[in-house]
Amino acid sequence: MRRREFITFAGGAVAWPLAALAQTERPDFLRVGTASPTPRRASTSFLLAFEQRMAELGYTEGKNFALEFIELDQPNQFGEAFKELVQRKVDVLIAFGAEASLKSAMAASDTIPIVMVAIDYDPFRKGYVTNLARPTGNVTGLFFEQIELAAKRIQLLKDAFPALTAATVFWDEISADQWKATNESAGKLGLQLAGVEFRDRPYDYEQALLQAPATHRRFLIVMTSPYFAIDRKRLVEFTMQQRIGSMFVFREYVDLGGLMSYGPNRVVLSRRMADYVNRLARGAKPSALPIERPTVFETVINLKTAKSLGLQFSQAMLLRANEVIE
Repeated sequence: MRRREFITFAGGAVAWPLAALAQTERPDFLRVGTASPTPRRASTSFLLAFEQRMAELGYTEGKNFALEFIELDQPNQFGEAFKELVQRKVDVLIAFGAEASLKSAMAASDTIPIVMVAIDYDPFRKGYVTNLARPTGNVTGLFFEQIELAAKRIQLLKDAFPALTAATVFWDEISADQWKATNESAGKLGLQLAGVEFRDRPYDYEQALLQAPATHRRFLIVMTSPYFAIDRKRLVEFTMQQRIGSMFVFREYVDLGGLMSYGPNRVVLSRRMADYVNRLARGAKPSALPIERPTVFETVINLKTAKSLGLQFSQAMLLRANEVIE
């Protein structure tokens, strides 16, 4: 395994205004609320690294900290979930991942601080936030810039396999904007994509692949969505069984045997989320905490998987990768 350092954030703690960094006492008891389709203790949960970082910051579950978590079955349940969290009188709300999460949190309260981690959408284009340096209202946090990354991801796939001309894309309601941006970018590179939309859980990946033309089934690009994340292991096993080259957003898929990924590190995102919660708990205003964006991303490739599929990465891609799993 070869690794290069990869992840930083625009701004970062050192760039927070002095007023936001002024140390005040931790609250006697901090109650944080969030909702997600991903079970709290699942290996794919963004909360695992968050809770670890909160413990490092001095917050002990049950002693001076409680995480109010509501697990969802469908995306349309975010609204009721955040209303319930407000009724539980949480001190900070976390809106992680999907647009529906932030939209619902903002609708539920305009006074409780909200830590946004916008992964599956563009909060600026959607109008939820308007200023990076000085957020307005009660929202601050992290912006993944997923839509912009779609073009880069397609370019990397073409650079890795220059002869590639067609691929299949899996997407769902949450990742619809990503699919649109990905398809637009692919067209400019001469890459034809067959998009397959998933609507009803559980997702049937075998049947979905059959919806794509046979010429598009050699490579698969998977958009990021909490429902795909829940199925991470099953998705990777599916690509191996079908002998499909795969491109994902997060490196966790590649660790399990996926072919390739490009994006920021979820663990870093989750730990940074805890830093925001801590600052807000100590009295900082959301407007004093600039919204941050990842500025460096990791390209991870699985050379072992490539060999098993009879695929060969270009030498240029092997040299550019931040990590090569051999």
